[in-house]
Amino acid sequence: MAKREIVWTSTAAKQRREILKYWTKKNKSSAYAEKLIEITKKHTDVILNNPKAFKESEIKNIHESAMGHFSNYYTFNAKQIIIMAFWDNRQDPKKLISQILK
Repeated sequence: MAKREIVWTSTAAKQRREILKYWTKKNKSSAYAEKLIEITKKHTDVILNNPKAFKESEIKNIHESAMGHFSNYYTFNAKQIIIMAFWDNRQDPKKLISQILK
């Protein structure tokens, strides 16, 4: 069986980029953003090895990989892990659904 690949939707990539930029600017340092990148990498490695490792969200067939204040929302098939959203959990969850279902 071929190994799956991680694919970021344009929405998820933009969300991640904006969050990393925000924290770099706010802290006047990239240290926290780099830590967040490292945590995200660890979680995506787990997902690649076992896509069902994290709980299914309230949205059918979408799983949530929680990382403290942030979460990756993803779905998967035989070839890909598709990151649908990179989410700051302190936001309104109703907004998340509209972001994922774009």
